[in-house]
Amino acid sequence: MSSGTKPLLLYTAATPNGRKVTVFLEELKVTYGTGVVDYDVENINISQNTQKEPWFIKLNPNGRIPVLVDRARDNFVVFETAAILVYLQQFYDKDNKFGFDKDSEPNDYSETLQWIFFAHGGVGPMQGQANHFNKFAPEKIPYAQKRYTDETKRLYRVLDIRLEERDWLAGPGKGKYSIADINVLPWVRIHGFSGIETLDEFPHVKVCFVFICCEGQSLNGLGCILGLGRSCWGKTWVPSWYSSLTLNTKVRGKYVSTVLYHGGYCSLREIL
Repeated sequence: MSSGTKPLLLYTAATPNGRKVTVFLEELKVTYGTGVVDYDVENINISQNTQKEPWFIKLNPNGRIPVLVDRARDNFVVFETAAILVYLQQFYDKDNKFGFDKDSEPNDYSETLQWIFFAHGGVGPMQGQANHFNKFAPEKIPYAQKRYTDETKRLYRVLDIRLEERDWLAGPGKGKYSIADINVLPWVRIHGFSGIETLDEFPHVKVCFVFICCEGQSLNGLGCILGLGRSCWGKTWVPSWYSSLTLNTKVRGKYVSTVLYHGGYCSLREIL
C-alpha cells in the first residue's frame, strides 16, 4: 500500500469511473478545505494490468479501479465507484452539500440512489461497450456498434427527460447538484467515443453538463488524474476536443465565454 500523509488514498486511472471520484474529491476539498478533505493519487496502469496484481486484488478482489483507502478510518477500503461516492458523501460531506440526509430527507436520498444505480447499471456498462466497439475493438462489428450506441442514446434520453424541467437529477423542485450528477458526468464527457458526435439530440443533458463544468470543480477533478494539474494561474483545464464550450454558449440563462484559450487551457467567465 502506498505511503503518504493525506487522509485519503485513491488508486485510479484516467477512465470515466476513475474520474467520478476525483471530481467529487475536488468538490469536497473546495467546500470543506484541505484540512478536512485531501487525498493522494496513485495512478494504476490498466494497460499493463496492474490492477490484476496480487497486492491490488487484496484491496479489490474484482481487480478494477478505482479503490479508496481511508487512512483516517483505520485504512478502511472501499471499491466500486458508486460505493465510493456514497461513502465519501456519508463521511466527508457533513453538511450534505452534495447529497441528502437519509433520515430527514428520505425521499431525496432515495432519488439520489435511484439515479446513481441507473447510471451504474445502465449508462456505464452500455456506453463502455459502445466505446469499445467504436474505438478499441480490433475489428469493426457494425451490429455491436449500432446496438450499444443506440442503447447509450436511449439512456441519454432517459436523462434528458428527467432534466427537461429540472436542473439536477435528484432533490426537490429543480433539484440539487449531487453525487447523482457527478456519477454520470464523466460518461457524458466522452460521448464522442460512443458514436455520439454531439449532445444536440439531448439538450437538457448538454446544458447540465456544460453548467457543471463551468460552475463546479469538475474540470479540476477531470484533469488531475492525467497530471495536468488542478486550477492554476486563473486557468482551468478543458479538453481541447470539447466543442460545447464555445463563445457565448447560453447556460441556464447566462452566457459562458471561453477566453485565453491555449493548448487545452482556458479561463472561464460569465457574461450576464
